[in-house]
Parts: sequence; C-alpha cells; structure tokens
Amino acid sequence: MERRAAHIHRMLFLAACLQLEVAVAGMLKVDSTQVEGSGADTISHSLTLVQRLEALLLQGNGSDVALRVETPNADEVKVIQTHSLVLSLQSPVFEEMLVSRNGSTLVLRESSDCAAVFDKFIRYLYCGEISLRLEQAMPLHKLASKYQVLSLQQGVTHYMTLNLARDSPSGHVAGWYEYALQAGDATLRESCLQYLAWNLSSVLQSGEWVTISSQLLMTLLQRSDLILQSEMELFAALEAWIIQNEPDGLTAENALRAVRYAMMPPQELFRLQTQSTVLARYQESVRDLLYMSYQFHSASPLQMAKYFDVNCSLFVPRNYLSPVWGSPWIINNPTRDDRSISFQTQLGPSSHDASKRVTWNALFSPRWLPLSMRPMFTETGAMQPTRVEGGRPRIIITPATSSADFAGVNFQKTVLVMARQQGKLVAKHVYNFHQSTEENGDFLADADLHRRTSEYLVDSSLILHIVVKPLYQTLITTKN
Repeated sequence: MERRAAHIHRMLFLAACLQLEVAVAGMLKVDSTQVEGSGADTISHSLTLVQRLEALLLQGNGSDVALRVETPNADEVKVIQTHSLVLSLQSPVFEEMLVSRNGSTLVLRESSDCAAVFDKFIRYLYCGEISLRLEQAMPLHKLASKYQVLSLQQGVTHYMTLNLARDSPSGHVAGWYEYALQAGDATLRESCLQYLAWNLSSVLQSGEWVTISSQLLMTLLQRSDLILQSEMELFAALEAWIIQNEPDGLTAENALRAVRYAMMPPQELFRLQTQSTVLARYQESVRDLLYMSYQFHSASPLQMAKYFDVNCSLFVPRNYLSPVWGSPWIINNPTRDDRSISFQTQLGPSSHDASKRVTWNALFSPRWLPLSMRPMFTETGAMQPTRVEGGRPRIIITPATSSADFAGVNFQKTVLVMARQQGKLVAKHVYNFHQSTEENGDFLADADLHRRTSEYLVDSSLILHIVVKPLYQTLITTKN
C-alpha cells in the first residue's frame, strides 16, 4: 500500500511539472480561434506541448525511472531516462511494472531487433508520432503488442498493409504473415494472405517464394482465387520449393496433391511425368489425380460429370491470366461514357473442348442505375433513360451466341481490378459474378473515378482483367 501511495505521489508531482511546462509554452505562443456558434475561443498549444515533451525525454529533466534495455547473448545495454507518469498513461503494462518495482530502474529484456527500435518506441509514448522504415515495422509492432500500446499497434498494422507491394531485398510479406499468425493480428494476417494470393505470379518469381513455410504453402495451394498465369507456373514454383526445402514426405505429397492437374493440357502432363524429378519421386502419391486428369481430357465434360464429382477442386479453375481464359481491358477516362469489348475464350479446360471458342461481349457503364432507382416518367410515350447521373459502375458479360455445348456448364465471370501501389501494378479487388457485377452490390463502390488521384486509376485509366471460368455440374445419380 505504501509503495502504491508513493508511486501516485510521484505521478502527481510529475503531472504538476508537466502543467508548468504547458503554462510556459502558453506564454511563448498563443493561437486563438473561435469555435463556430459557441461564442468561445480555443487556444491550442498541442504542437508546442509535443515539442516540450520530446525535450523532456531527450534531456531527462525530472526523470524518476530509468529503463535498462538488455538483449540476451549481447553485451550492449541501452539506458533511457523516462517519466513514470508518461509510461503509465500510455501503457497498462508499464503502469503495472512501475507499481511493483523495487527501485528507480526497470530492467527490460528485448530481442535484438526490438532493442534496436526501443528509442523510437519510447519517443512515440511521449510525442504520439513515429518515423519508420520497412524493416522496423515488425519489431515496433511487437513492442506495441507487448506493452499494450493499442494506438501504435493499429498504426503499424495500417502501415504494413499499405506497404505490402514495396520492394525489399529478400521480400517481407510472407514474414509479416507468419508474424501476424503468431501475434494473433487477424487484419494483418488476412491482408498479407490476400496480397500473396492475388499477386502470386510476382511472388513466385521472387526470392521470397522458396522461404515460405509449409503451412503458408498449403494455405495458398488450397485457394481457388489465386491469380497467376497458369497451373503449370504454380507446379514449377512448387517443384522449386520442394527441391530447396526438402520437406518430409507427407508435406511434399500433400502439396503435390493440391495441384490441379486437370487444368494442364495433356502434353504438359506427359512432359511432367517424363522430366520432373519431384513428380518422379512422388508419382505414386498423385497417380490417381493424373489418371482422372487424363480421363477429363479424353471425354466430354457431360460424360465425365456422370461418373465423377466434377465440383471437386481438381476440376475448378483458378484465376489464370493466360489469353485462353480471358482478356485484359484498359478503359481510358472511365467516367466518360459506356464502353464495350469482345474477346474469345476456350470453351473449357478439357482437351475435348480445345478447338471450341466462345465469343464474349462485355459492357462497362460508369453511371448505371437499377430500374428501381430511376426517375419515373408518366407522360405518354416518354422513354425510360438507360443511364442517368448519380449511378454506379457496372459490367455485364454475356456470350455472343448460345450453343448446345454450354449444357452442364456454368460460366463464372471474374473481374480483376488493378491498381498501382509503391510503383507496382497489383490486384486491388476481385469480383465474381454470373452475368453482371450488379450481383455483387459493391463493384467499385468506393472508387470515385471522377477524382484524378483515385487509387483505382493508373494514368487516368481503369485497368481490368476479365477471367471466364467454366464450372461443371455433377450429374452423378445418387442411389437410395
């Protein structure tokens, strides 16, 4: 009880000192503005106060607690003169430590990366601002989490999500994902995972790919929203990962079984079986998948659907950027008027459909309104406008003709919306629909395409990529 009372007394004394500092600051500079409608004036010295607090930290005036930062297996020790009032106000962990301390020094044991940025962390507690580099984000997030400084934790998380596309010597997104998984930061974890999935082609070509964990590898392989050139590109990257990391047999087998071999042409499958050292080693583990893939390519999808579950992941395409699956679409000045494009895709991934093409018509409307939201016209002969001011962007994709070959197939349309981040073109949004983006309800809802600085515009253009994915319907009859 006496210790707590002494601690409170010290905090009150320091608070009085800080109030004196503020009073002095007030005499140095007065900035008076009137609050509208209240008849009262506001005097703000917040910037001066921050400067005074920073000077208090740097000079150590009135310090009543020293932080001794030690690093395991290192001789270097960092000592920072601080004030218990500031530490207690900013961190409940520090507050508890200060109450139970035995002297004027707190010994803190931190990892080397956290010790290197500890000065920045303490300065944030005094000034409420921080400057950081890419490699400093994770240790600062660790310190903010450890000492429960929620505002800094959220701020660093936001910084990390905004800098996923930034270049770094050995890559950083996978490392941030692993850290977020361990720290329980769901926002950062999902942002990293989405970035990796939606920009997988660039990730596969980076040195970071072979360093990812087996857990992250499996998480990515099981997703259908991966954006990459082809399934062959994914297999080649997986083969490189297995050769580099030499995982245990079960891990390698599970990873190889997550590849969607049916999405590869038969000639590529033959080549893999004869040239891939990894597949030669684990061929028995994927023999059934290869056999089903060859069957898929040799029979019509309708015939396959009678005997196999064609809804399983083996027969579900990912977001392939290859021309046989869709087309890029660059829309200059997208707010000007309606635009249209026609393109062709292969009817399906099966070799049975390799020679069959489907022509698609896509229409982009920048200001489309649903019928229920359009103004009504009661005059006889008045025409209902198809597009009015105040609408929202919409894309419709329809086949140019119908065909009996479409039987048993649903065509899922996917629109990838690209944006430039940190000098890179990355996928910002992925929208899936059957015919119209109106099915989503939020297509480019926050884009603000009229604003030239909109993050959705690259050189005043909206950059899209359309992917058409055939999804087969199972026709297996269930026996009672």
